[in-house]
Amino acid sequence: MKLQLMMDKFAIGLSAMCAIHCLAVPVLLVLLPSAAALGLGNEQFHFWMLAAVLPSSLLALFLGCKKHKRYQLLILGIVGLALLLSAVVLGENIIGEAGEKVLTLLGSLFVIAGHWLNFRLCNTKVDEHCPCPSEQR
Repeated sequence: MKLQLMMDKFAIGLSAMCAIHCLAVPVLLVLLPSAAALGLGNEQFHFWMLAAVLPSSLLALFLGCKKHKRYQLLILGIVGLALLLSAVVLGENIIGEAGEKVLTLLGSLFVIAGHWLNFRLCNTKVDEHCPCPSEQR
């Protein structure tokens, strides 16, 4: 069960990084034009973040779903992952920069919500039949 909690936290952090990157990089580039040399706006960032988010999210969500039988959390996370994947696959060339940002932000929010609820469910006593060990609540 500790693996599931750790992966939930990891996936929340990665998804939050995606959202912050989407919102902060344009502002940073306007305020500090020399930051463009850092390559923060690079499309490879989205690809590598997705490569880290997908396995960690799927593992944590499936483990949580297996324990709690709350399939809506799994669906919430999968919808978020699908939105993130769509943003990377379609990219700026097809849906434009605004479309890519909207998909990334929505996807990140869905993934964060799914993991947050999954994490909370394992850390609070919902009922006596919860299979999570009591020392983790």
